This record gives sequence, C-alpha cells and structure tokens, in this order.
Amino acid sequence: MKLKIILEHRFFRTPDGSVWTEAALPYSVWQPYLKRFTSVNVIARIHNIDQVSIDLSLSSGPGVTFTAVPYFIGPRQFLLKFGEVRRAMQNSLNGDSAVLLRIPGTLGTVAYRVLKASGQPYGAQIVADPHQVFAPGGVRHPLRFLFRWWFTRQLKTQARHASVISYVTRVSLQERYPSQARFSNSFSNVQLPAGAFVDQPRSNWDGLGKLEQPYRLILVGSLAQLYKSPDVILRAIAICADQGLHLHLTIVGDGRHRSELENLARELKVQDQVTFAGQLSSGDAVREELDRADIFVLPSRTEGLPRAMIEAMARAMPCIGSTVGGIPELLPAEDMVPPGDAPALAQKLQEVAISPQRLREMSHRNLETAHSYADSVLARQRQDFYECLALETEAWQGETRSKSQGRK
Repeated sequence: MKLKIILEHRFFRTPDGSVWTEAALPYSVWQPYLKRFTSVNVIARIHNIDQVSIDLSLSSGPGVTFTAVPYFIGPRQFLLKFGEVRRAMQNSLNGDSAVLLRIPGTLGTVAYRVLKASGQPYGAQIVADPHQVFAPGGVRHPLRFLFRWWFTRQLKTQARHASVISYVTRVSLQERYPSQARFSNSFSNVQLPAGAFVDQPRSNWDGLGKLEQPYRLILVGSLAQLYKSPDVILRAIAICADQGLHLHLTIVGDGRHRSELENLARELKVQDQVTFAGQLSSGDAVREELDRADIFVLPSRTEGLPRAMIEAMARAMPCIGSTVGGIPELLPAEDMVPPGDAPALAQKLQEVAISPQRLREMSHRNLETAHSYADSVLARQRQDFYECLALETEAWQGETRSKSQGRK
C-alpha cells in the first residue's frame, strides 16, 4: 500500500531533483510512515532553487517522492491559481494510494473536496488550531476575522468526516474539532530518539541574573508570523531589566518579522540582550543552543502541541509557556502565563529566577514528561493509526473494484 500526504509546508527543489526543507520535515520524519507503507508521496508546494543554502535539510530520499502543485504564497495568489491547484490535486488523488491530510491548510481543503467527490476515505492529522492561529495578535491581515471563521469551519468539517484521525494534543484539539472517525488517537509529531535526551535534570542556577552573568533564555520558532510571541518576550526582558533582573534571549528561527523585532529590541534598549541565531538546519545544532541556555520561553498566541518545547524538556530545561493549545498538557499552571501578556511573563521570570530550587524542580519534572513523548513510546500509536488508514483504504478499493466489475 502506497501513501500520499498533503500538507501546507513549502519545500525547495534543486536541479538534481532533490527536495529540501527549512528546519521542519527532514527525511527522518517520513521513516515511521515507511514502516507500514511501501512508499510515501508528498503533495505540496515546491520552489525551485539553483543551490542549497546551509540552513536547508534534505527531505527526499529512498521511498519518498514529491509532487508539486502550482506554487503560491498567500490568499491572493491562491485564488489566482485555484483552478490549476485543483486540477493538480485531482490528477494526483487517483485512488491508487492511501491519503493522509496534515491539516489545517489550504491544500488540505482542496484535497478534501476531491476526496469527497470520489468517496475515498482519508486519514487526518490535526496539528494546529486555526481558531487560535487567526486570533487577534497572531496574524496581521485585514481579512483575519474571515480567515478565522473559514478555516475553523473547514477543519471541523474535515475532522468530522475523516475515516481515521489523529491529534497532536490529548484534549484541546479534540474538544474543538470532534470526529466521527472509526479510529481516533493522539500522538505528537515530535521526534525524540534516545540521543535527544540528557541523562540527568539540571542543578545549577546559583549566581545567575546579574549583569555579568544573566539568565540565558531561548525561544525556538519561526518568525514568519508572531505566533510564538517573540515581541512579548522582548517587552518582558525590558521590564525585568528595569527591575534589576538581567536576561539574555537567543531566538532560533527566521522569517519576515525579524527586522521588525530587531527594531523593537532597539526601541526597548535591550538590543544587547538579544541574539538572533537565525534558522538552524539540524537537530544537533538546535540541541547545542538549548544546552547553552537556562530557561526555555514560549508564550505563544497559538499552539497545537509545541515540538520545540518538548525537545527543550528532553534537555531538562525549565520551561515557561502560555495557556493556549496543548501547552497545558505539558506544563503545570504555575509555569504558564496568559498569551500576549508581557507584564505577566516578566513577573513569572522574576518568580523562577529568585528560586534555584524551583528551577531544579521544573527541570526534573520536564525531563520526566518528555520521556512520555519518546519515539519508543509513540511508535505504537503511530503504527496503529497507519494500519487503520491502510485497512480503510484497502476496503474502499475492494468495494470500488467490485462495483466496477458489476457494471461490466
């Protein structure tokens, strides 16, 4: 049984046919699928490039191919190319493979309509919440309110009609996007092999927070939008500096809001307390940055289940997050703040900074939590999901052949 995956991520293709990705979705991500399916075909937007930059990772490889739909960025270009995108999707979804939608997303919505017309069952992986993605503060667009209503409605429909479904959260996404699927489970899309974990909790924060030895904060996330609230962290750092607590923030990630954030840091007079590390291509490089930092901060405006936070927890990092999406499934209430609230974040940072014992407890608890997301633990849930998708597809293909033979 072959598998086709439709997702929103944009890839890059070099002249030799290799397909590359920024940070997310390297070749290793497809390995669990190949344990059940003979091949994986990824249907996505692909931009042609002449050469590979240092921040790209290879996504194609043995057993994994890519099919490009007409390339677009943003709603205007999508509307102009809608007919081409729909035809490309119709040509690709011809019933010869199982189909998995990683949603929400524009391409997932197009694929859903094609599948609905043909009657083919599909699997759905719910990885984010558009109701939160398009909430005030996350996306700056005059039609944000319309996008919020539309994509939330579409995702509810796609979740409800999926034959098999999986959520990255254990509770929050299930409540907003219930399903009538014959099979439903939950597992994170994080990858945590044995090498992603440290052996022991952290223990030494004594003497930090001074001008000569500040607490080192880290944020890992795209700057294409302000979903991860880097602006809120900068404002919190400025508040803490005024109150005598010295912090230094490293931001791992890049995107169109970087220059805006650099300007904000200058306006707040904290530019010397911020390092923009840019996009890092490998897990090892990100883990090195995590190991150099003291506290992981993710006061997101919207989340599914944050992989970056789970990866930080596997490095025994104390974490502070917001009360959105799946973060409450990872952190206790005392380690969270309301989204978009810089004063609350500053207060929380000051609370933990004055208590090395609390930081040690956070480190121990987070490392323990991360072990429940290890590859060895999630493998069974993933394979159960893939097996049910394959069985549903095989049953449909058999019924389709029988009907076709009956008409003859």
